[in-house]
Amino acid sequence: MGQPGIKDLVGRVMIDREFLADLVRDPDTILAAYELTAEERTQIMKAVARTGHGSETERAREFRSLMMKRWAT
Repeated sequence: MGQPGIKDLVGRVMIDREFLADLVRDPDTILAAYELTAEERTQIMKAVARTGHGSETERAREFRSLMMKRWAT
């Protein structure tokens, strides 16, 4: 069995606030544990970049919203 993929990442983002905060704070380290396509990784990094302002809670909320719009459907 391989590394978890984008569905696993999105699922965890939706339910684990600490994981989400870690992802927003240090995406390279977190994403290293996931098997993602180049497009998926690019989209996640763009979402992280778009959440660069505000408190950690605000950044996490915005990131979660972007993730849901892109992959949770």
